[in-house]
Amino acid sequence: MPKITFILRDGNKLEIDAPEGLSILELARNHDIDIEGACEGSLACSTCPVIVDPEDFERLEEPTEDEEDMLDLAFGLTKTSRLGCQIILTEELDGLTVTLPQETHNMMA
Repeated sequence: MPKITFILRDGNKLEIDAPEGLSILELARNHDIDIEGACEGSLACSTCPVIVDPEDFERLEEPTEDEEDMLDLAFGLTKTSRLGCQIILTEELDGLTVTLPQETHNMMA
């Protein structure tokens, strides 16, 4: 089972055993990590961004055009930002580290 490390907004780290097939968004919600995901992971908003550790970024699948369009709307975008709903956990992602951005903005509200 892959282990994923979340760096929370307060700087604390939380390492979680992550069942394969879940998204970062689902994993975060299952562990009461403060991540919005207003569209419930349907790729219709930009409220679940995470910043992937640069050393891990290349291990991810390329973002789809739809994800890139939503990322363009995300607040505080970085070079290694991705939407948490689009990162699906696999054994190959064992050790992945993601940081929650300091804030997000819900454009749907």
